[in-house]
Amino acid sequence: MSSIAAGLTNLSGWVAYLVIAALVFGETAVFVGFVLPGEIAAVLGGVLASRGHLSLPLVIVIVVFAAITGPFIGYEIGRRLGDQVFSMRALRRVQGSADRAKSALSRRGGAAVLAGRFVAILRALMPAAAGAAKVRYRTFVIFNVLGALIWGVGYCLLGYLAGSAYAAIEREVGTGLAIAIGAVVVLALAVWAIRRHRAQAGGQPTVMEPRHDAED
Repeated sequence: MSSIAAGLTNLSGWVAYLVIAALVFGETAVFVGFVLPGEIAAVLGGVLASRGHLSLPLVIVIVVFAAITGPFIGYEIGRRLGDQVFSMRALRRVQGSADRAKSALSRRGGAAVLAGRFVAILRALMPAAAGAAKVRYRTFVIFNVLGALIWGVGYCLLGYLAGSAYAAIEREVGTGLAIAIGAVVVLALAVWAIRRHRAQAGGQPTVMEPRHDAED
């Protein structure tokens, strides 16, 4: 994953916009989040914007749009397949996280869709789980859009601020050291995402509780 993240930092122009959009969209639409969390693409989009390679407002628009539309595909997959979606070969190894998503939905309904946006492995699973749990479409839309706005804007700005810090370091200490520090920051972000992703994937299933407001 760190090599993928490093490769993304060398992109520019429409190719960068396309890759960022595909990664964020694919995370929840086709479960790409099991390989590369969308937050990495959002953060690196902000970093590229801070370096002048991309437009920050356009990066934010693309990330938020992809973060809104991707979950609709996941929701439809869950709605059509029901719990069978979690028996798919690609999802068997994250069954514990799928149980966590379903348990959260049974307890919190649509609010779980918003909360799941900020947990990498749950972000990939929550839309399908919401569809399988028959969460009302209007409720899903509201919490999905709200979560995408907060998540997308927040992570893009985080990347932009990190990139701006890199530029300040470069002015003060020179290009060579700044590049080294920047590489460490990118690698640290990738390692952090990998470890959190693996920890969440390996979590123990949560006991199901009575379903109260999945239809809210």
